[in-house]
Amino acid sequence: MPLLEKLLADGSLVEYEIDTEAVHTEGPGAFWIDVISPNAEGLDKLNAALLDRVKTNPLAGQAFDSMIDSSAHRDSLSTSTVTYK
Repeated sequence: MPLLEKLLADGSLVEYEIDTEAVHTEGPGAFWIDVISPNAEGLDKLNAALLDRVKTNPLAGQAFDSMIDSSAHRDSLSTSTVTYK
């Protein structure tokens, strides 16, 4: 979360969520990290920050990987036009 908060503060992200299911259709413990970026550069900055974090703190990458079952890995990238009020 500190990394996402930093990107939120500098405008690279507009919103982020860490979601879990209320009614489990996936395995217990499943979670999703959703981010909304104002543009592609924000996503590039997120990816660069994640890679830098793993390089500077290899144990963080190993800890995160231990929580993930990447055998069923899925990504989703959506685009939309939204007005926040």
